[in-house]
Amino acid sequence: MTALLTSRPTAGAREWAALAVLMLPVLLVSVDNTALSFALPTISQALHPTGTQLLWIVDVYPLVLAGLLIPMGSLGDRIGRRRLLLTGGTGFAAVSAASAFAPSAELLVAGRAAMGFFGAMLMPATLSLLRNIFPDPTRRRIAIAVWAGGFSGGAALGPIVGGLLLNHFWWGSVFLMSVPVLIPLLVLGPVLVPESRDPRPGPLDVASVLLAMLAMTPVVYGIKAATASGRPFDGLLSAALGVVFGILFVRRQAVLEHPVLDLRLFHERGFAGGVTVNVLGNVGLYGFLFMLTQYLQLVVGLDPMSAGLTMVPGLALTVLAGFAAVRAVRRFAPRTVITAGLLLTAGGFLLVALSNLAADTGAVAVLGAFCLVGVGIGLAETLSNDLVLTAAPPHRAGAASAISETGYELGAVLGTAVLGGLLTASYQHHLDLPAALGGVPGAAARETLGGAVEIADGAGTLGPAVRQAAFEAFTAGMHGAALLMAAVVVVAAVVVARVLGRSAPRPGAPTYAEVAENRRGPSVDRGPERDTEKG
Repeated sequence: MTALLTSRPTAGAREWAALAVLMLPVLLVSVDNTALSFALPTISQALHPTGTQLLWIVDVYPLVLAGLLIPMGSLGDRIGRRRLLLTGGTGFAAVSAASAFAPSAELLVAGRAAMGFFGAMLMPATLSLLRNIFPDPTRRRIAIAVWAGGFSGGAALGPIVGGLLLNHFWWGSVFLMSVPVLIPLLVLGPVLVPESRDPRPGPLDVASVLLAMLAMTPVVYGIKAATASGRPFDGLLSAALGVVFGILFVRRQAVLEHPVLDLRLFHERGFAGGVTVNVLGNVGLYGFLFMLTQYLQLVVGLDPMSAGLTMVPGLALTVLAGFAAVRAVRRFAPRTVITAGLLLTAGGFLLVALSNLAADTGAVAVLGAFCLVGVGIGLAETLSNDLVLTAAPPHRAGAASAISETGYELGAVLGTAVLGGLLTASYQHHLDLPAALGGVPGAAARETLGGAVEIADGAGTLGPAVRQAAFEAFTAGMHGAALLMAAVVVVAAVVVARVLGRSAPRPGAPTYAEVAENRRGPSVDRGPERDTEKG
């Protein structure tokens, strides 16, 4: 198998053009998430959501996405990854356009959930197709660096495009921009992107799909309930229910002949370590973005466009760090580069925890910390995705990519739910409003920082006091959340270093990917993977 792969021609113009097309949905999803973060203050003022609804507007998309990524990745292995990609692109564009005109917070949450359903079709297909388009390891790492850079590049582009749109149009414009991005994918995808699938896939188990959703939703709901209320036991029952369904899901996969999630993938320490890095990396990134976008706009007082431009250096460093990781791994072991990236990320959070975050002095420190977080995540996640893909056999590329993507999206959910929830709870706990501000205005100011700023604007002589109290409460929450994340990432760096340090197989010992390919016989090696490749 190894000799066969190395004898294949290297990537040419068609392959790199296919990569460019595959970057469109990656950029879109990243731009959408970042632009939405910048739109939260205007959504708060237009639709008047509660604090919990505001979190759900952000969280429901990655929650649905994370619950469906593994089933959708497995479905792509069965029906064709390109077909799934184009179906998801069509649906995502249509639902995004409809969400732009949502008249209430509840309908916007529903629209975001539908976007998560179609987004789950997009993301596993993009990464798994890279495994088949670029069989050469070096070029595959470069392609993965481009793919990972697409997330960061989209995050960099999102504030600029989103800020420009929000400065001139209403909040719904951030959803409408998905339509012109996806049209080139739908036109060029059938021409440039080769179709690939598992030649002997087996049926898709519907019960496993339901169990995956039932495992994810209650756990994240429980985390949100606990962090929103500030009482750890509030979400315990819901989280426990999700754990029960998760155990049932794992037990079912262990006995199925054609599982939705092949548990043997986790026997490879590189695979397990790579998924862990993806989860924790996105917890850090999205948690930081949730804090940073509100801090820059509501505390420092920047408009969305200006706030987006100030974030560009940190996000650009994330992209550059991904390409640097490809070069660094030629001299250092992957675990060394990944561990260094995680420690840089922890350093960024620690800088926030120890800095004075006053409106007139704190922006430089927070943006410097974001640069550290960006470099760390760029180094770690480029190599973690390569570990995930190379540990899996080619015919399971879709399922393996889906697990990697699930790590991304679960990290995004937890980053916003845990850090966002802690930030909201701490804000409400520390908020000391003037006694004269009571009733409905006081309740609205306690819900979110955006609500407090809006109340302050119309509170007359009480306005400055309300604004100052809200700023102090919010920055106190940032200190606590950042300190907690710094500690978590340091512990994760130690654990991942130990896991990856034992990930190399014994000399001459076959990996799971090689064993799985050998068991399937030579018929898989004749042309699939590029699987049953079509033009």
